[in-house]
Amino acid sequence: MAVVESSERAAQRLMRRVGTWKDYVISLVVLLVIWEALSRVLPGYVLPPLEAVFETILNLNFVHVYVTLLRVAVALLASFAAGLALATIMYLSKRAERYLMPIVSLVMAVPAICWVLFAILWFREQEFRVFFVLFAVCMPGYTIDILDGIKSVPYQLREVMLVFRPTRYQLLRKLIFPSILPNVLTTWKVNLGLGIRVVTVAELVGTLTGVGYALNFALGNLSIREIMAWTVVLVASLLALQGLVYLIESWALRWRR
Repeated sequence: MAVVESSERAAQRLMRRVGTWKDYVISLVVLLVIWEALSRVLPGYVLPPLEAVFETILNLNFVHVYVTLLRVAVALLASFAAGLALATIMYLSKRAERYLMPIVSLVMAVPAICWVLFAILWFREQEFRVFFVLFAVCMPGYTIDILDGIKSVPYQLREVMLVFRPTRYQLLRKLIFPSILPNVLTTWKVNLGLGIRVVTVAELVGTLTGVGYALNFALGNLSIREIMAWTVVLVASLLALQGLVYLIESWALRWRR
């Protein structure tokens, strides 16, 4: 009986996933149809046809994509580590939270373009410029979301845990960190999109490699096909990375089903 119920639940989960992917495919097909229809009405320098864009994609230098994604990965990992450390410190010390939270909020309030300009003026090394910008933009989000997740852990669970007299490390490892996992994964999905958008701006004016640099080069050549092609590649890369996070989330939080 238990085996039958388990099989039924698995089948239901599969049908939900198929339905979700079907909706995505339908939306994508509709978007492509609209694109192709508009490209037949508008001039080629405004909206090139799909065939021309896909031909351009095949001729792109994908080393730029690798460089951009590597920059995003390194910066996001560093931002997450710093955000987790700061959130943990602020959770354990109210005094630290009083002093650190205004600084984190101030850093978060600075527009991304300002960080780009600061990086150009302050640093000579191109890679560090991009890393600095991404870190400054993404780290506050990790910090605030993780701290909010820690504070949202039910008080009753903490009381039950404290009955066993755990150390602070045991409390964090056994209760707090597992409880904030949904918040962490959601923050990763948000910051992936933010990181992709910000890194292209940083590369646009501060580097000689990466998709942002390639976009700037295409703009100099007035090539709308290349700009569209790089945009499609960036969007596809972001969707693939977010899909990976969704798979990790589905596996890590399978107990919620």
